[in-house]
Amino acid sequence: MKISYNWLKQFIKVDWNSEQTAELLTDLGLEVEGVDTFESVKGGLKGIVVGHVLECEQHPNADRLKVTKVNIGNDTVVQIVCGAPNVAKGQKVPVATIGTVLYDEKGESWTIKKGKIRGEESFGMICAEDELGLGKGHDGIMILDETLVPGTPCAELFEVESDEVFEIGLTPNRADAMSHYGVARDLKAGLLQKEIHNELISPSVSSFHVDNRTLKIDVEIENGELCPRYCGVTISDIDVKESPTWIKNRLKAIGLTPKNNIVDITNYVMHELGQPLHAFDANKITGHKIIVKKATPETKFTTLDDVERTLDDKDLMIYDNEKPICIAGVFGGKKSGVTEHTSAIFLESAYFNPVSVRKTAKKHGLNTDASFRFERGIDINFTKYALLRAALLIKQIAGGQITSEVIDMYPKKFEDFQVFLTFEKVNKLVGQNLDTETIKSILSSLEIKVNSVTEAGIGLTIPSYRVDVQREADVIEEILRVYGYNNIEFSDKLNASMANSSKFDDYKIQNIISSQLIAQGYNEIMSNSLTTANYIALSDQLNEEHNVTMLNPLSSDLLVMRQSLLFSGLESIAYNINRKRTDLKFFEFGKSYHKYDSYQEQKHLGLYVTGNRYEENWNTEVKPTEFFYLKGTIETILSRLGITKVKSTPAKNDIFSEGLAFVFAKNTKLVEFGKVKRQVLKAFDIKQEVLYADFNWDAILEVAAYQKIKFTDIPKYPAVRRDLALLLDDNVSFDDIYKVATQSEKALLKEVSLFDVYEGDKLPKGKKSYAISFILQNEKQTLTDKQIDKVMSKLQTNFEKQFAATLR
Repeated sequence: MKISYNWLKQFIKVDWNSEQTAELLTDLGLEVEGVDTFESVKGGLKGIVVGHVLECEQHPNADRLKVTKVNIGNDTVVQIVCGAPNVAKGQKVPVATIGTVLYDEKGESWTIKKGKIRGEESFGMICAEDELGLGKGHDGIMILDETLVPGTPCAELFEVESDEVFEIGLTPNRADAMSHYGVARDLKAGLLQKEIHNELISPSVSSFHVDNRTLKIDVEIENGELCPRYCGVTISDIDVKESPTWIKNRLKAIGLTPKNNIVDITNYVMHELGQPLHAFDANKITGHKIIVKKATPETKFTTLDDVERTLDDKDLMIYDNEKPICIAGVFGGKKSGVTEHTSAIFLESAYFNPVSVRKTAKKHGLNTDASFRFERGIDINFTKYALLRAALLIKQIAGGQITSEVIDMYPKKFEDFQVFLTFEKVNKLVGQNLDTETIKSILSSLEIKVNSVTEAGIGLTIPSYRVDVQREADVIEEILRVYGYNNIEFSDKLNASMANSSKFDDYKIQNIISSQLIAQGYNEIMSNSLTTANYIALSDQLNEEHNVTMLNPLSSDLLVMRQSLLFSGLESIAYNINRKRTDLKFFEFGKSYHKYDSYQEQKHLGLYVTGNRYEENWNTEVKPTEFFYLKGTIETILSRLGITKVKSTPAKNDIFSEGLAFVFAKNTKLVEFGKVKRQVLKAFDIKQEVLYADFNWDAILEVAAYQKIKFTDIPKYPAVRRDLALLLDDNVSFDDIYKVATQSEKALLKEVSLFDVYEGDKLPKGKKSYAISFILQNEKQTLTDKQIDKVMSKLQTNFEKQFAATLR
């Protein structure tokens, strides 16, 4: 938010420099992020003086140039070569002297220097209005009043104004400071703490009166809860034209482009007092009636920016007898706006419901100065006052007459909020004892009314403009910011506390696993928990009634809280694949959200793998990631957490074409993983295989907390590998082989691995071949051939009994 220092001084007379004022405003909670210099004319016309053309002769070497002799003050006469067709002897003209810096229309500077033009010396420049930044005319030089004295600085003639502009980082709760008057009100309170008693000057509206009653506009409010107060008045016989310089300078200083005197005055009062206003062309209001009501669904409405928008029944609109003419509190309509042909206006000043305005503004993608203020809550008691202030300015600047009584529809008045402030709570939150008189003085400076004072505390009435102060803690915050955080004393004693922290805290375990996954080449993703409701159609196990739906969604794509991490991960994969990054390994810690009998959150760890295992390289074989690669990653995670006693079962989740689940004792499911179905991938336009693992992180933490990790020495004696090529039925899985092997030999068998699968046409129908390796080891001695053969014989026998397996 931009605040003009010159404008601010209209409300409170401050003789401080901008740095001091900026520091105090920051201490008051209105953080000044920067101070910029504003000049109504770039360069401030420094070095530009009135010149008197004494002689004007044709240039001897150029048909379009003239050689002039110009008196620039103190009888100093200089020669200037000029190309303007209208330069003539006897004129008073603006002259840029040697060393003057001028600016072009892009703001780039250039300096006037002594030079020769076609052989004739030139000691300055006679300027056109566009060269000075005073207009756009370039047909010839400016001709000044002939009574002016040569040498007079032009800055004195053209109302050149210099200003300093504060860029304030306004927090959303400080709706009361969204105007120059509001900032001045805070500044007054801050100055009072420094024993500087400056009066807050309010613009007077006492001269307002009705000239006649020839143009009446009736007002009807159908939705009073969305428009608690509505004020209006008509002004006729106005002259719509360019605004006076002082208004244009004020608006330009804060970054606004002047339009015409009526629109400029509504903007001026809005930034002056914080109350948005809107001016309708009264002759375009059909039936001379204003109706405030919700829009009819599917109504088309063209706004001032010439964009046609589709309304619905949640949009509060201003109608006339036939059509919508304005989106209430947000944006005006093109067909009812003020133009240079407007002769009468209906001036509106209202209070619209902040939530309603915010929803409408977000839905239509509009962010106007008016909606910015209405969304945060304006002062409902300033509504009529701002209307009268604007009406008087319009009469002063645009002429005209007040041609109706002031309409003020305010059926249910807002009550000021009551708070009881206890001294004990003040001292506890502030951290030191503040005397009662200091507290009362600060509250009075903030226009918070003190109703009663007891030994325990103070009864207060909060003014309507402080919509963010409704609790005792809010009042204490107001006291503290005005008293000054820098004035709070700090103890010399340093206190520290130590909390008992478990090594199984979620964040600690999460950091351990994150580091492990990153070391394995995974990248962490962080996805939005808000997603589209359409994803539940991709799985029969996700139900619409379990969706946690947003009451005020930003869009249909962010309508519900996610029930699964899978789909947000697939969005990230699709995004990367579309940018030619096809080899991906992602992980994400996040929550899923469900509406069962009550709202529930469940934490998960999701792993996503697709593409090749390693980047393509001349010395590395291109090998795609596959099911067992992800299975290995999962096992290392469980192993790192000391979770080893798990059993695998087929995954029952319908998002997998094939998958497994690791289950702990008592059927606690820890993780499901597998290949994502092609029909799910198709919804994201992913054409390559994706592997996904879903860890139930809450269960993982619970199980890991009571697992004991045992450490043993690295065995001194070598391990031995033996391989078997088994011919098996198609329905026998490697998991079945693994279970039989580990149950057959528990002491010496350390690893069982599947390293080749063959299902060719050379095998009998219904058969497949598994090549399996077995690692045998004895930690206490070297294995003998006899011991090894005995174990392998036992394994082979059991495979034959259990699966009718034969050796190939």
